[in-house]
Amino acid sequence: MKKQLLLGTAVILVLLLALFGRDLLGLYRLLDYIDTTTQAYEAEGPWPHTADACYGCHGKQGTSLHQRYPSLAGQPAEYLKAQLHSFASGQRLNPNMQPLAMSLTEQEILKLADYYARQPTLGNPAFQPDPVLREQGARLATAGACMACHGQRLMGQGPFPRLAGQGADYLLAQLDAFAQGRRVDPTGSMKAITATLSAQDRKALSHYLASLAPAQK
Repeated sequence: MKKQLLLGTAVILVLLLALFGRDLLGLYRLLDYIDTTTQAYEAEGPWPHTADACYGCHGKQGTSLHQRYPSLAGQPAEYLKAQLHSFASGQRLNPNMQPLAMSLTEQEILKLADYYARQPTLGNPAFQPDPVLREQGARLATAGACMACHGQRLMGQGPFPRLAGQGADYLLAQLDAFAQGRRVDPTGSMKAITATLSAQDRKALSHYLASLAPAQK
């Protein structure tokens, strides 16, 4: 009787696994993912985090999945601090960023800048550049000496941002803003550079920069 009971139990378990095995595996993976991400979240301190308000546009750990919004991961802390101050003061305008930056204390700005500067940088696989535009953009980047300010791998340094792997739409919008005087940089170099670029040039440059795989710091 005992053997029959064990055999029957084994048969039921096999049938359950056959019927629901995939769902059970999916549930296990979901629970494991929740546990892993919760541990990573809690490692940054108690809930809520200052960066929580940034996830909607800038993505998990600062890696944006939208070509319109910039990735903050791996950006130099000095650059991030300067931009948050610019948004808060109204020097740089954005309907979403300005009120958010104005609500931050100096300590929160420093914490955000440090947090995103430490995050790993990922590529931009969702974007497929036009080969002709990419080649043109590569020539323009070399001619414009982008590496002099943005670093040899265009990963940013000091007050200059990471360009490699940013969203193509975001890059183009910023190049247009510099060219049209709607955005300024302290050195004035971006205004001088974009003044020499046509609309087609700016599009080509954005295709090239967006297609670059960001290097790990």
